[in-house]
Amino acid sequence: MAAVTPAMALFLALVLAGAAIHKLIDGDRLAGATGRLLGLNPPLARTAMLAAAALEGAAALALFPPASRPLGAAIAALVWLAYGIALSAARRRGESAMDCGCSFAAHRGGIDGFTLLRPFALALLALAVMLAPAGGPGFAVEPLFAALALYALFFAAGELAALPPIRRSDAR
Repeated sequence: MAAVTPAMALFLALVLAGAAIHKLIDGDRLAGATGRLLGLNPPLARTAMLAAAALEGAAALALFPPASRPLGAAIAALVWLAYGIALSAARRRGESAMDCGCSFAAHRGGIDGFTLLRPFALALLALAVMLAPAGGPGFAVEPLFAALALYALFFAAGELAALPPIRRSDAR
């Protein structure tokens, strides 16, 4: 486990940094999504969204050095657990058709199984990083490339999950 921990930590840091930057770039859309998910009015929704971006950024930075990696992973796990709970609550309220802001593009597919599973899976991965041995100081390039590859696969999975279902023609 200690051999893959740096790659997993860097992958999580990339996901968190991307999410934080996304909130800053597409703030209006994501403040609206935050408001719908949490039932907040627009000013409170924007504040909650910016607080989430700050937590994501702090967790991403803390995941880089081995000494602060457990703290960064714990913050990340809590953030993703909160996202997962908010998504689950919205789905239970019958609001699963909304754009939750969980991806870079607005998806009309709403809160599907993949969208609901993703934050819980990321939280579990963050917990694994939190509990793993920190490892020694220093920097190796292999974990960086592994993290970048995982990040690319993460994006690809999100885009594939957002595609509309393929329907077979009855004429065949």
